[in-house]
Amino acid sequence: MNVPSKMNISGKKISGIILAAGSASRMGKTKQLLPFGKNTLLGQVVQNARKSALHETIVVLGHCADEIEQAIDFSGTKVVRNTAYSKGQSASLIKGLENISSHCDAAMFLLGDQPLVTAAIINKLIDAFKTSTAPVIIPYCKSVRGNPTIFAKSLFHRLKTLTGDTGPRVLFDEFKESILKVSIFDKAILIDVDTMDDYEKLLSKKLKT
Repeated sequence: MNVPSKMNISGKKISGIILAAGSASRMGKTKQLLPFGKNTLLGQVVQNARKSALHETIVVLGHCADEIEQAIDFSGTKVVRNTAYSKGQSASLIKGLENISSHCDAAMFLLGDQPLVTAAIINKLIDAFKTSTAPVIIPYCKSVRGNPTIFAKSLFHRLKTLTGDTGPRVLFDEFKESILKVSIFDKAILIDVDTMDDYEKLLSKKLKT
């Protein structure tokens, strides 16, 4: 395994890629547009990313893209479409990587159904990447792995070889010697929405905050 050499800490730029192209077959609804406070699930993720220190934000849409683009404010972001979203998350991941600015040093992969991941959490992970030489940054909450994750540009070529409904996690074993684990004392990094039960639990957590 080739481990990237040390990078200049100053000026590292990270692109945020929000993966939001899926059809949410287990939901039976367009979950990107489900209400979340005064926003929607995806709208809140986008808003959090915009408030963070990410150099740029790329949103990958697929299922119901026209409807989603009309309903959500994507100003300040770059929206791209993955017409092959039915092939799984890897296709969206690759589409996002293909649209990253050439001067970015890494990509953060954010899930479009994790609206509790705040700008503060995003920034903590960005700071970890900027102040270390690790090419992979993974957040953990009480020893449980979560999202979002960061991959350095030197690993983009490997990410682009992924296929099917897989995300970056399938590479964690391959690059385990190069991973920096960052403790996040917030279960937000563990909470996503795959079912209506997940959604109802999310709203309950939101009401309690």
